Amino acid sequence: MALLDNLISAFKGGERTRVPLSCGMTQGWLPAFDGGPAARSYDYARAVSEGFLANPIAQRSVRLLAEGIGQAPLACPDPRLAALVAATSAGQSLIETLAANLLLNGNAYVQILKDASGTPVELFALRPDRIQVVLDDKGWPRAYDYTVGSHTARLPVEDEDGWPGVIAIRAMHPLDDHRGAGGLEAAWQAVLIHNAATHWNRALLENAARPSGALIYETDDGGALTLEQFERLKRELDAAFSGSGNAGRPMLLDGGLKWQNMALSPADMDFATLKSAAARDIAIAFGVPPMLLGLPGDNTYANYREASRALWRLTLLPLAEKLFAALREGLAPWFPEAELRIDLDRVPALSEDRERLWSQVSDADFLSRAEKRLMLGLSPEETA
Repeated sequence: MALLDNLISAFKGGERTRVPLSCGMTQGWLPAFDGGPAARSYDYARAVSEGFLANPIAQRSVRLLAEGIGQAPLACPDPRLAALVAATSAGQSLIETLAANLLLNGNAYVQILKDASGTPVELFALRPDRIQVVLDDKGWPRAYDYTVGSHTARLPVEDEDGWPGVIAIRAMHPLDDHRGAGGLEAAWQAVLIHNAATHWNRALLENAARPSGALIYETDDGGALTLEQFERLKRELDAAFSGSGNAGRPMLLDGGLKWQNMALSPADMDFATLKSAAARDIAIAFGVPPMLLGLPGDNTYANYREASRALWRLTLLPLAEKLFAALREGLAPWFPEAELRIDLDRVPALSEDRERLWSQVSDADFLSRAEKRLMLGLSPEETA
């Protein structure tokens, strides 16, 4: 039998489109409804607006990580470097801002502001969405164009004396050599589902927490409502029976009108499971244990203390080390022996781990005092 001229019909964006099949029908049927590339594209500005500003799970996840790193105790023997890193950037903590940019955008940029002698006096976090990478002939970044409104400033990677001017930090992106992939992009579809479920539940509440029914006009002669009667009936229904303020109000019908209830069962209207699954996907994308976000149904962690410890070990410490390693490398010309890390002894969530380590090292009789101090992250005692 012919394959209907080797063509099939598929619906794309509401229009019927004819798409040729490959030989042997290996391509198969296309999706019945496809919004096209525009519906699947990822826009960072929209993602931040809907995924961070309007979604409590994503916002709490990012704040939990960024504020946790920004407020963590630092171990930095050099007071000048400590002052640079601990200073605010445009009124916000530098480390907190960099962590948030890296989580949301996958990229973080730091401009090194110097005085007349070339000494760094301030580290300023740049918005990654305003950055455009400028490449040289060999494909290496040589400058960054920073655009604010109609003004664009070119920030060189190195100044005229060869000193670093901008420190670039990026998360791994397997398909891009110069831009990283943020957690918000991975959580974008889950954010859309979570927001859609929220809007749906709100719409149900505004309509007495049940879907609308149908008015059926029944007459013996099979006649229909006139246009004037139909418009009047629709206006009366909107005014008297729509909205949460009219929930449960009895309906008075004219002759020939019959109300057919179309309410779904509670199981059909239960979007709590859908929202919870989407919220868990968002938390996973940012590396936050769902228990810390108040999400039910997660029995992976025995209690909040174990979840907090896992958050530090699996997410916060690796993210902090990524930021501090980039800052150490970028500031190495001025601070060659720079030490910049989180002081684990002063992190409450890791106190039990540190106590266990101190106890094990102290009981190791085969180690010298200097070796024990090194294992605990302390400098060995100075010898005479």
